[in-house]
Amino acid sequence: MTGRVALVTGAAAGLGRASAIRLAEVGADLAITDVAEAGLEETAQTIRALGRKVLVLPLDLSQRANCRTAVERAVAEFGRLDALCNVAGVMIPGPSATMTDEAWDLTMAVNLAAPFFLIRAAIPHLLEAKGAVVNVTSCAAFQGQAYFAAYCATKSGLANMTKALAMEFTNQPLRVNAVAPGGMMTGLTDGMKLLPPDTDWPLVQRIGSPRGLCEIEDVAETVAFLATDAARGYHGSVIQIDAGVTAG
Repeated sequence: MTGRVALVTGAAAGLGRASAIRLAEVGADLAITDVAEAGLEETAQTIRALGRKVLVLPLDLSQRANCRTAVERAVAEFGRLDALCNVAGVMIPGPSATMTDEAWDLTMAVNLAAPFFLIRAAIPHLLEAKGAVVNVTSCAAFQGQAYFAAYCATKSGLANMTKALAMEFTNQPLRVNAVAPGGMMTGLTDGMKLLPPDTDWPLVQRIGSPRGLCEIEDVAETVAFLATDAARGYHGSVIQIDAGVTAG
């Protein structure tokens, strides 16, 4: 990725941070965005220490206009855009009967709408650069998970949107792929604490794998790989890294 530019969302912590750092390690300059400005600055310090340029964009991507702003500012800063990595996500678990409108709307806005509007804004620049989109969906795209109706809906939608976009750009120089991780030790898992005391925990525990959680670094490696020319044979792929959760 030397001489190339990647825009990474959700880069203040977790998988977003790890993906941005891995892209910097393989030579990319970065535009990074998140709502958590302090976390973004920590990520930016690591990227600068690797000798790469970084643009910090503290933006709320649940607001549609900010998706366009993120792309426009990245291109204005670097003059190009080679990869868009949609990593940002929210997970608000709870019984569907008591889920608030606000929780549903936020989940849809961040997990599904924001990737689309970021992609829409980035398409002209990615076509010019013969670049790549990398979406981060989840094993929740492929299996029903109790108390995660909104999250599952968005991740399933993002996986199929990845494939639809891949079909649309079959004959144009833009690759669109996704990574579908299983459970990782990230800030998203803190959302499990929101479940009420009367939760049917055996149902929740069916989500995991006996092999344990996935390593963030392993997933970040795949995100970065899909952004590079080394992944030129991948288009419309949704790569599952979930320790066998969705194998059967």
